[in-house]
Amino acid sequence: MDRASELLFFVNGRKVIEKNVDPETMLLPYLRKKLRLTGTKYGCGGGGCGACTVMISQYNSRTKKIRHYPANACLTPICSLHGTAVTTVEGVGSSKTRIHPIQERIAKCHGTQCGFCTPGMVMSMYTLLRNHPEPTLDQLTDALGGNLCRCTGYRPIIEAGKTFCKTSGCCQSKENGVCCLDQGVNGLPELEEDNKTSSVLFSEVEFLPLDPTQELIFPPELKIMAEKQPPKTRVFSGDRMMWISPVTLKELLEAKFKYPQAPVVMGNTSVGPEMKFKGVLHPVIISPDRIEELNVRKHACNGLTLGAGLSLAQVEDILAEVVQELPEEKTQTYRALLKHLRTLAGQQIRNMASLGGHIVSRHLDSDLNPLLAVANCTLNLRSKEGERQIPLNEQFLSKCPGADLKSQEILVSVNIPYSRKWEFVSAFRQAQRRQNALAIVNSGMRVFFGEGDGIIKELSILYGGVGSTTICAKNSCQKLIGRPWNEEMLDTACRLVLDEVSLPGWAPGGKVEFKRTLIISFLFRFYLEVSQILKRMDPAHCPSLADNYESALEDLHSRHHWQTLNYPNVNPRQLPQDPIGRPMMHLSGIKHATGEAVYCDDMPAVDQELFLMFVTSSRAHAKIVSMDLSEALSLPGVVDIVTAEQLKDTNSFAEEPLLATDEVFCVGQLVCAVVADSEIQARRAAERVKIVYQDLKPLILTIEDAIQHKSFLEQERKLECGNVDEAFKVVDQILEGEIHMGGQEHFYMETQSMLVVPKGEDQELDIYVSTQGPRYIQDIVASTLKLPANKVMCHVRRVGGAFGGKIVKTGILAAITAFTASKHGRAVRCILERGEDMLITGGRHPYLGKFKVGFMNDGRILALEMEHYSNGGSTLDESLILIEMGLLKMDNAYKFPNLRCLGRACRTNLPSNTSLRGFGFPQTGLITEFCITEVASKCGLSPEQVRTINMYKGLDQTPYKQEINATRLIQCWRECLAKSSFSLRRATVDKFNIENYWKKKGLAIVPLKFPIGVGSVSMGQAAALVHIYLDGSALVTHGGIEMGQGVHTKMIQVASRELKMPMSNVHLRGTSTETVPNTNISGGSVVADLNGLAVKDACQALMKRLEPIINKNPGGTWKDWAQAAFDESISLSAVGYFRGYESNMDWEKGEGHPFEYYVYGAACSEVEIDCLTGDHKNIRTDIVMDVGNSINPALDIGQIEGAFVQGMGLYTMEELKYSPQGVLYTRGPNQYKIPAICDIPAELHISFLPPSENSNTLYSSKGLGESGVFLGCSVFFAIHDAVIAARQERGLRRPWQLSSPLTPEKIRMACEDKFTKMIPRDEPGSYVPWNVPV
Repeated sequence: MDRASELLFFVNGRKVIEKNVDPETMLLPYLRKKLRLTGTKYGCGGGGCGACTVMISQYNSRTKKIRHYPANACLTPICSLHGTAVTTVEGVGSSKTRIHPIQERIAKCHGTQCGFCTPGMVMSMYTLLRNHPEPTLDQLTDALGGNLCRCTGYRPIIEAGKTFCKTSGCCQSKENGVCCLDQGVNGLPELEEDNKTSSVLFSEVEFLPLDPTQELIFPPELKIMAEKQPPKTRVFSGDRMMWISPVTLKELLEAKFKYPQAPVVMGNTSVGPEMKFKGVLHPVIISPDRIEELNVRKHACNGLTLGAGLSLAQVEDILAEVVQELPEEKTQTYRALLKHLRTLAGQQIRNMASLGGHIVSRHLDSDLNPLLAVANCTLNLRSKEGERQIPLNEQFLSKCPGADLKSQEILVSVNIPYSRKWEFVSAFRQAQRRQNALAIVNSGMRVFFGEGDGIIKELSILYGGVGSTTICAKNSCQKLIGRPWNEEMLDTACRLVLDEVSLPGWAPGGKVEFKRTLIISFLFRFYLEVSQILKRMDPAHCPSLADNYESALEDLHSRHHWQTLNYPNVNPRQLPQDPIGRPMMHLSGIKHATGEAVYCDDMPAVDQELFLMFVTSSRAHAKIVSMDLSEALSLPGVVDIVTAEQLKDTNSFAEEPLLATDEVFCVGQLVCAVVADSEIQARRAAERVKIVYQDLKPLILTIEDAIQHKSFLEQERKLECGNVDEAFKVVDQILEGEIHMGGQEHFYMETQSMLVVPKGEDQELDIYVSTQGPRYIQDIVASTLKLPANKVMCHVRRVGGAFGGKIVKTGILAAITAFTASKHGRAVRCILERGEDMLITGGRHPYLGKFKVGFMNDGRILALEMEHYSNGGSTLDESLILIEMGLLKMDNAYKFPNLRCLGRACRTNLPSNTSLRGFGFPQTGLITEFCITEVASKCGLSPEQVRTINMYKGLDQTPYKQEINATRLIQCWRECLAKSSFSLRRATVDKFNIENYWKKKGLAIVPLKFPIGVGSVSMGQAAALVHIYLDGSALVTHGGIEMGQGVHTKMIQVASRELKMPMSNVHLRGTSTETVPNTNISGGSVVADLNGLAVKDACQALMKRLEPIINKNPGGTWKDWAQAAFDESISLSAVGYFRGYESNMDWEKGEGHPFEYYVYGAACSEVEIDCLTGDHKNIRTDIVMDVGNSINPALDIGQIEGAFVQGMGLYTMEELKYSPQGVLYTRGPNQYKIPAICDIPAELHISFLPPSENSNTLYSSKGLGESGVFLGCSVFFAIHDAVIAARQERGLRRPWQLSSPLTPEKIRMACEDKFTKMIPRDEPGSYVPWNVPV
């Protein structure tokens, strides 16, 4: 074996040669730490979020073609990159040289907010354009399917991509033969309103054109190397692992013979996550490099042979071609495979993962293996002993020794037979999300009739996701051979399959009854698909399908995305250079898109920097019996392990413990912190800390447990108005109910990150941290180190998303990191991995809402009694203020004349839950809206009728006696009804539901009254500092944190208006306790409001001071005026201050004035559900908002739609799963699904009301960061509407216990039918379930 151990590849056109490579090194840390290319981001480490996307280019000397494909750098071993060219976001374009059209357009189309996901989005689009300079919309959305964004709601990202598409701006969906561009919204032509409103946020004519000739060329040296140099097997050895890259089949077989236990790795999408997340170590890895036999594509008379080394994306392309070329009857299997390939993972994983790797890994939820098995595929194996074939069947899939690969064998290729006439193959899957999500259940099914007599000759059914391996219903199929294809056969088949494919109640993954139902629901759909084709092929002999069956056959395909925006134009009298009210691009937009925006972990390493890694509790409630640190401390590079003992009396702050002492109260509680020279050493040492626990009782996980044990965090809070007891005596009807709402993970793209740098003198510390509360960090660190606050400086440039999750827990992490830095006099960095972050930090509070409501038959609610219980977790955190805010906001848009509402935060053995966008209102608002829908149902009225009759009207009072003017609320409501054509579409939806049994549509409209205020005057104060320099430029600093909402951009707009200075002359460096002290936490939708008033105050102070100077020289420039002021000894620096809005609340009396103003709005959503699988698609959403005078419509629309999509995730798909022992299962994007590009409404229409009254807010604007989350429940109630339609048609009269989120599981199980009745049910208490709803 001719060996070489030099690794050569190119990065952004520069040659990289590595001689001593550690095979465990992935491309992502190599780019970030070694090459200092920090534009590529760490988001999850498992290929699930797309933040680390790069483009890899490879030259094929045989075909003479270059293949460009996207890849996840976090899963790409650098050893696999020999001879390739890697392009990162920095190589695409930069503000220092030239920016690429993609970078420009994603920024100018407002497709960046926090910007952390943007480089990955840019790279996915860039790779698409390298392969397809004028892509279709399908190609665009497919290219972005593997990228997640938590801020934008995806619309502006799609808009940016659409500017490159062939038909930019058109929805490509000519329903009724009319294009969306011709018909306007609702088929009506758009009316121009005297230039008072605008519908565009950017101008396409200004964009740089895309010129493919200007792209980086593929390095000629790599071409020459591939053509001329004989390839050599490369071997790389590290401390723990050896990597062998054979370049011929002979060498591959030799390596496998020598190391039979070594896995063969192509894309590292299976072995990589195993090593990273499960700690599996392989001493040797064999990675074939461009071996021709592994990449074959051969047509034979009986089928297609595909090389095991082909990527899934290449397989998809090949099958798409074959399907076009061959007759349909031959391509049944290929079509079924294509259907699954299009939704399997994202483009990055599909381009990395190989066909052979997917087959041999035999994951229990593999999408392709059940299909390949039913199609009677064979596997071509090779070893040094020779070659053989084995069938890809259930024995192979269950790893039976006689049917498996031998340890020295390699899978070379796969034979996929053509289908025959009268043979039908189908693929089915249902997942939490339509794309880039592992299947809950999938299936491959095949039937062969031999001839057109409809008698079954062969039948094969396999399922994935329902056992520890892919399962074959072999006996059931055997018993059905010889039976005619009719409903009697179907009924027998369902019963046989349920018997054979049994699933215990405690099965891993949970959702047991849902999985059982899917098993036979898929079988029913297969029966219908085949019956329909038989009918088409032989109309005379095959019976027609029952009319109500037709709808079960169609998949829920989303139409192309189409959106309209409508916002008021600025006053024509406004000066052209005044930026207020104009859609200005985010200040950092271009930097986000080029990767130049610096986040905390992008900061260069400091000399002698240490890395800190936390050890967390593995028990939910236990005594720490002993802790053995000796083995961890003995590892090389380990400097210290910080425990509670070292922190002594500073081990808590504001009653929040820092490190556990002798007892732990939740899984994920911080126990100690390992400090080492590198992240790898710290991680290995953390795994060797040995802790012995003794479990304690009680273990309280759920709200119900807490109520039973009377385990609460604080005294209850109560809000009361009117006389509830008397009102109940006079009402026509009384109804009681309850609803449970699950929690939500923040899923900010940038995990918790901090770097603490001791200054070396006077005990000074600089803390660079991703936080919403610099003062809180300063206070907790100063307290822990017993230092005055003036020695501790906290700096925040920008935050990669926060949503309320970077306050209290961030402070605790920072305090321990700062203690370590101070103790050792060295800089310490702490960056949590995604799984650690999700485990440690908590999220949105799960809620239980109970209500008793008294109402008249016309829907008027006269009496309402409510109890709110939140799951607060193990410590108080922000649970009390959240309960208070939830109570104050629970009325939403409704006047309840007699109301009594109690709120309690439950103490449980879970990580403390904390603030999350909306802060209590998304939970309490949902409880109220559910109550409204229940009342409507009882009265025989529509929900919107009951909403209208109970809504605030005109001047009124809230339950806490604050004045309210609801005119704008009613205006939003009416406008939303009109713009959405609600009554017209209601009739259309009802007609659809009558005609379709298995598909149902739902339509719902929800109003919004969101109070804005922080509860006290002092919490609303803000300060700013403005300097003007002698060259006429200005520097602004303020106390707000930029976390994607664009506060810095708005502050520059404010300064520009007040100083009458171009925005380009104003600079903002970031937020620091050094420049603006005693800042309040950035949150509660008021950051721009409060800090903007402080900036305005500072600018006005400067202008007043400079007035005489400017009057003397009105035609001068700022440079002239600054110099003149300096010459006259006039200060060019000013502090601005805003004392806070008037705010008070007396909980004893239950009255006060806690809020400054209200944001009003309404959202109407339409969905379609699949009653057979529980799947749903979001067809359309209309949102109308009262935003006052928008400072920046682009940013404000971005906030509304981003919040809406986050709310949609909260109410329909995001599910946290805990074990009965309190362990969080959902620790990353593979298990926890946030909305992706496939989930957003096909149509989205957002409009702002024209501004009305002037208020004392900043330029009469309103804060919009949080209110939109609640509007996501319009999708929830639209699904509810569709499910109710299904239940009514099925004659189900008993109430349905509704809970949130409305996942596919809950939708399917609510649409009861003969299949849900057929499945076996487990007695509660007869088994321990896999998960508990908390």
